[in-house]
Amino acid sequence: MKLLATFSDFKIWNSMFQFGFVCLMLLLGNTIRRKVPFIRRSLLPTAVIGGFIGLIIKEIVKNWGIQIDGQDILSNDFFEMITYHTIAIGFIAMGLVSVKKYKKKPEGFKSGLLIVSTYLMQGIFGMAITMLLFLGLKDVAPFSGLLLPMGFGQGPGQANNIGYMFETTGLFPGGQTFGLSVSTLGFIWGCIPGVWYLNKLQKKNQLKRVYEDSVTENSSTTVEGTGEIPLVESVDKLTIQIAFVFLSYLLTFLIIFGVTSLINVSKNKFLIDNVIPLIWGFNFLFGIFTTMIVKRVLVLLRKKQIMKRVYTNDYMLNRIAGVAFDIMIISSIIAIDIRMLYSWELILALLIISTVGGVLTLLYIKFAAKRLYPEYEHEGMVSMYGMLTGTASTGIALLREIDPKFETPAAENLVTGSGSAALLGAPLLLIIAVAKTTNFLYLFIALGIMAFFFALYNFLMFGIKRKA
Repeated sequence: MKLLATFSDFKIWNSMFQFGFVCLMLLLGNTIRRKVPFIRRSLLPTAVIGGFIGLIIKEIVKNWGIQIDGQDILSNDFFEMITYHTIAIGFIAMGLVSVKKYKKKPEGFKSGLLIVSTYLMQGIFGMAITMLLFLGLKDVAPFSGLLLPMGFGQGPGQANNIGYMFETTGLFPGGQTFGLSVSTLGFIWGCIPGVWYLNKLQKKNQLKRVYEDSVTENSSTTVEGTGEIPLVESVDKLTIQIAFVFLSYLLTFLIIFGVTSLINVSKNKFLIDNVIPLIWGFNFLFGIFTTMIVKRVLVLLRKKQIMKRVYTNDYMLNRIAGVAFDIMIISSIIAIDIRMLYSWELILALLIISTVGGVLTLLYIKFAAKRLYPEYEHEGMVSMYGMLTGTASTGIALLREIDPKFETPAAENLVTGSGSAALLGAPLLLIIAVAKTTNFLYLFIALGIMAFFFALYNFLMFGIKRKA
């Protein structure tokens, strides 16, 4: 009886209940996207649609005070936690995918430069705008514009993490919700102008869109590749993929824990107050590094003939990444606390920086893609633009409209470019620590550092020609 009473406690069921709610919203969003023609043509991700529905339901439930055993049935803490973890899981799964060979050479390093340069461009204009707004609108933190590259460039996971960090300073109440709102508007900017761009090219007969119902995929060859373990043996093949992903995430946690423990031992107040929150906030960067190590170990084991068969499967790993990003997107939108956008000043700032960010990102990526990807300009442009306003899944969704079989390196550039961006952008994370203040001297120093690296990375991208 005691065991039965324990399992009937809503504390045990609370997380499962809320995760089930996320899945229900995902299915409902998918139904709406499939059945409503204009929404389907907009390419707005299913998770975004489901997220908005879930946000409305969550607010109704909170206003009505619906509880079970004295607990809220929908909690922002849960959705924020899911958002935090799924960003790392998604990138780890993508990172474990083997590098493909293409007729056209992928541009991993230059794609990384483009990704970080876009972050910097978004950060420069975002913070410049909020610094100006702060002079007349005191509810707007002058450094809040840094949430533009977090929400647009890196997605809801980082917008959530850094927004929370800004909020804990006491200088920016509502920072977490502000960041999540920026990322949500980023999805809209990614999808609507992205589809407009594709339709514009189609009308000019510069490309042919391929609609999803006409795309077929031979799953038998992708699920069971040459030399791989069987689909079903003593353990399911999908189970092995999930095990590799979560083993990599476990190693990620141990590395982060080890690094932050060493910092705590040093008793350096600046590092403890500023660097440790950044390290935990950028869990996905450490996840990418861990994934590189795991892949190298697997390759070494194969070369030494210690491991006879290939255990990872690209198709399944891509599906795991897709699930993680879908769950991340829907949870991040539901996690928005509308009440934290308590003033018209914050809403005005949100609309201004997201509009400026969307327009500038579109123009900059279009300019860069023409020069970096001359052989697949449009594929490179829509994939990068989608990722740098939403997430990698947004970029993939746009790319599938014109390159459904990923015959160009555009999709590969998103993965290899993210790896390069992690290395190129890691030192710049300290900008967040410097700029987390209302002191304009430090803010101008942060702007100057970002402008310097933006100029440097653009020179490396466009000023140095690759030898034929």
